[in-house]
Amino acid sequence: MVLEIAFVEVLPENHLAFEVAVIKAVKEVLPLAKGFIDFQFHKGIEQSNTYTFHINWETLEDHTIGFRESDLFVKWRETIGGYFAKPPIVEHWNPA
Repeated sequence: MVLEIAFVEVLPENHLAFEVAVIKAVKEVLPLAKGFIDFQFHKGIEQSNTYTFHINWETLEDHTIGFRESDLFVKWRETIGGYFAKPPIVEHWNPA
């Protein structure tokens, strides 16, 4: 299993709409992706316009190739990407 952590900065006036869009995208897009396991997101306290996504995948390739190079990723970004203040920072982690 591989954990994807994405650091997302959202335009300040769009927090609520962004959160609604994320919930929609998680329900409608991610479950269709091969290797998707689960999703959590957290809102920053010190910087309330920042979020982290914690997405578990079966393999790194399920995310980097299977999802990122698919039409599902296009739908994912169409749903949530318009709220980004800048491109997310995405890193992958192995369990320790």
